[in-house]
Amino acid sequence: MNDRSLMQAPGQDPRQGWVDAYMPDGQIGQFEAPRPLLDLSAIRGMLYRQRWLLAGVVVAALIAGLIVTLLSTPMYEARSTVRVEPYGQYIVEGQDVEAGIASNQVFDFLQTQLAVIKSRNLASIVAQNLNLGERSALLGTDFDASRPPNMSDEQWLRSKNEAAAGRLQQQVTAAIPDDNWIITISYRSSDPVLAAELANGYADAFAESDTRSSIETNEYAQEYLLDQITLIRARLEEAEEATNNYARGAQIIIQPGESEGATPTTLTSTNLSSANARFSAARADRIAAEQKWRAIENAPADQLPAVQTNSVLQNLVSDKISKESELIELRQRYNDEFPQIQNLLQQIAILDRQIDERGNAIKASIRNDYIVARNQEQALQAELNNLTGATLSEQDDQVQLSVLEREAEALRGQLESLLTRYNQVSSAANVDAGAFNKLDSAVVPSTPYAPSLSVNLTMALVAGIALAGGLALLRETFDDRIRSLEEVEDKLGLPLFGQTPYVDERDIEVFGNDFSTLMESYASIRSSIDFSLSRERNVLQFTSTEASEGKSTTAVILAELFARMGRKTLLIDADLRRPTIAKLLDVEKPKVGLVEVLLGHVELEDAVIKGVHDNLDILAIAEIPASPTELLAESYVGELIAKHRDDYSLIIFDSSPVMGLADAPMLSRVVDGTIFVMEANRIPFGKAKTAKRRLQASGAKMLGVVLTKYRALEAGQDYSYQYSYYQYGGDKE
Repeated sequence: MNDRSLMQAPGQDPRQGWVDAYMPDGQIGQFEAPRPLLDLSAIRGMLYRQRWLLAGVVVAALIAGLIVTLLSTPMYEARSTVRVEPYGQYIVEGQDVEAGIASNQVFDFLQTQLAVIKSRNLASIVAQNLNLGERSALLGTDFDASRPPNMSDEQWLRSKNEAAAGRLQQQVTAAIPDDNWIITISYRSSDPVLAAELANGYADAFAESDTRSSIETNEYAQEYLLDQITLIRARLEEAEEATNNYARGAQIIIQPGESEGATPTTLTSTNLSSANARFSAARADRIAAEQKWRAIENAPADQLPAVQTNSVLQNLVSDKISKESELIELRQRYNDEFPQIQNLLQQIAILDRQIDERGNAIKASIRNDYIVARNQEQALQAELNNLTGATLSEQDDQVQLSVLEREAEALRGQLESLLTRYNQVSSAANVDAGAFNKLDSAVVPSTPYAPSLSVNLTMALVAGIALAGGLALLRETFDDRIRSLEEVEDKLGLPLFGQTPYVDERDIEVFGNDFSTLMESYASIRSSIDFSLSRERNVLQFTSTEASEGKSTTAVILAELFARMGRKTLLIDADLRRPTIAKLLDVEKPKVGLVEVLLGHVELEDAVIKGVHDNLDILAIAEIPASPTELLAESYVGELIAKHRDDYSLIIFDSSPVMGLADAPMLSRVVDGTIFVMEANRIPFGKAKTAKRRLQASGAKMLGVVLTKYRALEAGQDYSYQYSYYQYGGDKE
């Protein structure tokens, strides 16, 4: 037995498999990639399995569509068209009172018009224009019978008009094609003449509504503009008077600009501008004079550039140089006491004094220029300060004056715009070029548009297919029966030894045609089992989830096939509840059988049935015991197997089903391997998995699965697969 906890999660085995918590030690489920939920074979199988449901629902839907068509009242549809000009056709200025429509808003504009056509307001206009409240064509002759008592004729007529408008609103439709701006207005009625009349009535009312709206809009615009002009004119007069009074009181004198287009200025601001310019010039002169004086203030006079470039000083310097040259020559011959040398020295001294006086005079003139420039700057600074104060004071007054002037200017512009617009609207008040014009009138339809047999049947077919598909998918969702070969291994995690085709029980011949499809399938299964077994494991158990899954038939046929191979085989009927081996082999019920052998009343050789086939012994059940579970729970079966294991090449137990009974799980403990037999398209996956877990929990060594009564079409295989599968045996006969 597996000693792992049943609550332990499955883990990955080093041998690249998955060990299930219910698997005994050593048994590994191979890991495979998940298959797609729906593939072509799965869809084909679902369609085949649910074919009667699908066909029934579709046929019922078609019949319902036919009945609805035959019982429906014929309805006629009349159509009229209206051309739309979203941008309008303006003959004179003033017709475009409404805001223009941008190119990206045309679609919204057209959709708005469709909503207008379907509105109750337009329906009421149509009802009034055609007097539908006083006629019985729309409301019917029986409508007057519903008149409440004590209602006046006027109230009743109003009520009938509202009822007519309601019916009109329900039956009218409108649409706009994608490639033009033509609205199609359709009306549906059981009376073709009434349908055409109402379609035309809608087209006329819709076109007239645009004209009426345009005229009303222009009239309203005129009245509104005239009121606004009167109001703005009065406000402008008040604003201009207030502006003049304020300028006079603040003594603000406005001077026109010097050139055309120049901004007017005040007298004070003009004086300030002039004084500022003069002050800037004086300041620049003072800075230049100061820089000139500071540069020479501490320099000797003879080094000044102005002194060096003075022509008078240059002459004096030249004379001095000449005298000094002459003095040098005389000193070479005479001493300083010589009269001529004394005379030259005096002349040179006089020239030095003259040069110093002339240089100092030039330096003093530069300083005087600086002082004059400074005094002029200070005088202009005082004047500028006075004018600045006056200008700042005037600016405060100008702020208020500007406010008054802007208000007056805004009122002038507004008044001018209103006058221009009023003149345009007045000239276009009686000109109408509507955006909607009736294009084609509706004609009386000759054939009804509904009911349409082809349309109704098509809709019924589509609805039927959808409903049938939904029901089929719903049934498949809640139906978890195992049908295909892939599902056996995917869901149960056990290898598949093979499958047998569906054959009616009346046509099964256990020892009949060896080349029939059934026998060839069992031959393939026998080979798979034989290859999977070692010679030491020669005791097999066949069981199933429930009864009637082909477990006993499988055990009998496989025992017979093993016996034909020359392997001595013992087939034991271990179904102590409902034994069937003797019946399947068509042999007489024995007097002693398995129960007597287990209890030791007889020996096995005295209880087996021989002669059914060479190398095949049958141990049937003579009497059903009172307590089969207690009999199997004892060690009798184990002792029987141990005693006769070496006498046979293969021992096969046909046990009872797993669900609801404890026989098969107890028997699985003592056999070498258990083969699970499952009927295709019958056993739900949940039951099969529960049965498998019960066996594994009891210590069963699960070898694999045999799938019986397999229908290829129900599993999703195509017809050619099933046809060739079932015909193979026929060719061999």
